[in-house]
Amino acid sequence: MADMLRYTIPDIAADHADFRGVIWTGEHSQLVMMTIPPGGEIGTETHKHTDQLLSFVRGTGEGTVGDETHHLDPGDVCAVPAGTMHNFVNTGEEPLALYTIYSPPEHAAGAAYANKEAADAAEASGQDAPPAQ
Repeated sequence: MADMLRYTIPDIAADHADFRGVIWTGEHSQLVMMTIPPGGEIGTETHKHTDQLLSFVRGTGEGTVGDETHHLDPGDVCAVPAGTMHNFVNTGEEPLALYTIYSPPEHAAGAAYANKEAADAAEASGQDAPPAQ
């Protein structure tokens, strides 16, 4: 039996400056930390075969999932079913920190990108592909 892996999200969020960093990747899900700078966004996207849960830790923002848009505060959680268009924008004056759980994994195990441009480039080149299922 595997040892329990324990993560203290507020501590990770406090020290996390990268746009996106994969914390843990399992066979069926993945834990990723994100920090979006003021005025920044994840970018409109759709994950065809991946469900996503996003939990907001610090900052304020606005989330659009499908046709609905809502204000977001620390403690809020958004569920994005596979195949649903979504975007999350930092509307505050401090970084918007969140963690997200992808099921199945969406990104390369251990991947970390300092900013959205680097993350987008890695995805476009295939460098940020999830582990083979």
